[in-house]
Amino acid sequence: MLILEAEHISRSYGAKQALQDFSLSLSPGETVGLTGPSGSGKSTCARILAGLERSDTGVIRYAGRVLSGPDPGIQMIFQDPAGSFNPVRTIFQSLSAVLSLTGVPRSDHHAVLFDQFQRAGLQTEILSRYPDQISGGQAQRVAIVRGMLVHPKVMILDEPTSALDVSVQAQILRLLKDIQEENGIAYVFISHDPQVVSFMADRVICL
Repeated sequence: MLILEAEHISRSYGAKQALQDFSLSLSPGETVGLTGPSGSGKSTCARILAGLERSDTGVIRYAGRVLSGPDPGIQMIFQDPAGSFNPVRTIFQSLSAVLSLTGVPRSDHHAVLFDQFQRAGLQTEILSRYPDQISGGQAQRVAIVRGMLVHPKVMILDEPTSALDVSVQAQILRLLKDIQEENGIAYVFISHDPQVVSFMADRVICL
């Protein structure tokens, strides 16, 4: 059974056609790479697949049902992870709020986050910092941890390493590979870098 399907998706902004007649099928544990030049619709596609934006035509199905908006089973990792965190909340406060939404007792939050940080290669002292007090690589690892807290079946990764230097890129890609092998998550991996896409993806769609 497919975990995510997109059928004939199109999206326009006024007179500009951002995405036209796009289709995709994704199986559990599979990585599909999306690549293409700037302006080809990669980020628009990512937002639609994640349920963050509606398409003009077509349909998205997640686990066999029509997706009409965001679903916890689909998590999106952005190019600018620090910008996706509340700047006036510590990392712990932001992640603790996610755990509360999933029903984890507050008394267990520290233990859960300590375990997740160790798995992600993060020092637990980062939990007390604010988003602007950590590096880009650390912020991306924290964003991945946040996505994993809700036990997703699909991750949409929109240029997740493009803002990082090469050595940090390699670490993040390895972390994503390890997470996928351990949890069987399916990825839609978006990048303009053909080498990165080739390393991560089982197959590639060019926009």
